[in-house]
Amino acid sequence: MSAALDLSGAPAPGAGTDPVARARALAPIIAAAAPRIEGERALTPEVLDAMHGAALFRTLLPRACNGEEVRPATFVRLQEVIAAADASTGWCLGQASGCSMAAAYMEPEVAWEIWGKDPRAAVAWGMGNGLAEVVDGGYRVTGTWRFASGSKHATWVGGHCRVQERDGTLRCNAEGQPIERTMMIRKDRIAFQDAWNVVGLRGTGSDTYGVAGMFVPDEYSVCRDTEAERRLHGALYQFSTTHLYASGFAGVSMGIARGMLDEFTAMAMLKTPAATSRAMRDSEVIQNGLAQNEAKLRSARAFLLETLEEAWEAVSARGHITMDEKVLIRLAATSAIHRAKEVVEWAYHEAGATAIFQSEPFERRMRDIHASGQQVQGRSAHLEVCGQHFLGLQPQARFI
Repeated sequence: MSAALDLSGAPAPGAGTDPVARARALAPIIAAAAPRIEGERALTPEVLDAMHGAALFRTLLPRACNGEEVRPATFVRLQEVIAAADASTGWCLGQASGCSMAAAYMEPEVAWEIWGKDPRAAVAWGMGNGLAEVVDGGYRVTGTWRFASGSKHATWVGGHCRVQERDGTLRCNAEGQPIERTMMIRKDRIAFQDAWNVVGLRGTGSDTYGVAGMFVPDEYSVCRDTEAERRLHGALYQFSTTHLYASGFAGVSMGIARGMLDEFTAMAMLKTPAATSRAMRDSEVIQNGLAQNEAKLRSARAFLLETLEEAWEAVSARGHITMDEKVLIRLAATSAIHRAKEVVEWAYHEAGATAIFQSEPFERRMRDIHASGQQVQGRSAHLEVCGQHFLGLQPQARFI
């Protein structure tokens, strides 16, 4: 272990304090910056300073890298708070936090170099078709990847690749499926394309990037969520990155819905719609709808948090996660994304013409919830996989 790693036992900034409380303290700063974040398609320097100062990017990072290793349910609650202030900020935080879990699978010295020694470390990666050819000491990497949320403030970038052996065959797992290995590359070595022209979550700056024939040393590559490469065995790292991405992005959706519902309630207390003398708050339609949507959002939230807490307690006791727990996390997370979208759509519609103005707090949330719901974690197909499990079948799905 290097001399630098000998310092890794130092507590993370904010360690011992509630990360959700730290997030609440920053929410007004983030909310005030939201229009600029969307306009510039990037988190502002002031927001980044505040988030790094509160160590919000380090909640899922190993303690050995000055992280906190918080419980998944705590991470979801943190995501809700940030996303209620600005969805793009919550999304970037969720993406970088999920990436940081790879530190538990890497050589300790390399993990420290990427995440530990830099208090402003953040990793971004996206989906694509990369190929890593085996060469002496590592890999020759070529590929293009999209959807690199948070790439503008990232310090390192990952590229997910299939691995091609020297004889031209693809490296496969025990089931005969090609494996995916992630290549970790300093951001300043990467070429980016300004391709993020979208309807919602504009502030994530989820641009496209690529490399051609770049050498990556073997120790700077990782197979995430594989038992053979797991070096840290705490309860958090028995959960997969998929579990935290699914739950964390569900937290973003629920945060958007929470913010939307709160803004709608505040408006309904004061607004009298055009062509009527009856205040909005006195409408039975609004009263009933508000109650129904509060119940819908709170029920979805309770299901996800309960599922994560029960899984955490079980994993902490037995040392591993079961298929039952994996499926319930998937079901609860995807359901929360769907229910949150329904809540936002109801509030947007009932807000009337007020909702269509950029100066009001509704239209951006409407766009953001629909952008977030299109991401892979919100796919309706996930529910089919859960149903297969409940019926005694053996679903083969990547996203459980």
